[in-house]
Amino acid sequence: MLVVSVVWLGTTYGSVVVSSSGMSPTYTTGDRVLIERAGGDEVRRGDVVLHAVPGRYRGQPVLQRVVGLGGERVAHGGGLSGPTLVNGKALAEPYVKDGEANGGPAYDVRLPRGRLFLTGDHRVDSYDNRCFASDHAGSVPFDAVRGRVADGFVRPVLGAVAGGLAGVGVALGGLCCGIAAGAARRREARLRTAGRSLTK
Repeated sequence: MLVVSVVWLGTTYGSVVVSSSGMSPTYTTGDRVLIERAGGDEVRRGDVVLHAVPGRYRGQPVLQRVVGLGGERVAHGGGLSGPTLVNGKALAEPYVKDGEANGGPAYDVRLPRGRLFLTGDHRVDSYDNRCFASDHAGSVPFDAVRGRVADGFVRPVLGAVAGGLAGVGVALGGLCCGIAAGAARRREARLRTAGRSLTK
C-alpha cells in the first residue's frame, strides 16, 4: 500500500514552475504550482488549468484561468474598466490584478461546444485566448487541458500519507497475526509433547 500511495501521488499530481507574470497576482514568476491531472470536461469556471495548444506559445504548456465554457458568449467592452460578461452577465473576478478585467481591445466571442475560454489574471500583461480570436474564437479544446491547479500540497500529500499508514497498519497487523499463530503452534506442540510424556 505504501508503494501504491507514492505511485499515486506521482501519477495523479505533478508540479510546474511559473515562468511569466500573466497569472499574477495569483501566481508570480518562480512559484511552484501543484497540478492535478484533469481533462477539459472536468474543469469549472474559475479553475486555473495547464494547457498546451499546437501553434500557440511554441507548443509549451501555459497556466490560465477558465472564464468561459463551451456554448457561452464571452465579451468585454475594451479598456481597463468594466467586468467580463458571460452571456450578458457580469462575471465576478476578485483575482484579476488591480481589478482590471481586460486591458486590451474589445472582444465578443461565442465559444464552440467542447472548448474553453482562458485568460491570465494579469489581463494587461497576459497573452491569452483574447489574442487568438480567429482560431475558434480564441478558445482551446478540452483535450488541450493537461490538468488543473490543486488547492495545495496538503490534500494529495495527506492522501498519500494516509494510504501509506494504512499499508503499514495492514503489514503490522499481518506480522502480529503471524507471530501469534507461530506462538500458538509452538504452545500446541509443547502441550502435545507434555501429553505424550504423561502417558508413558
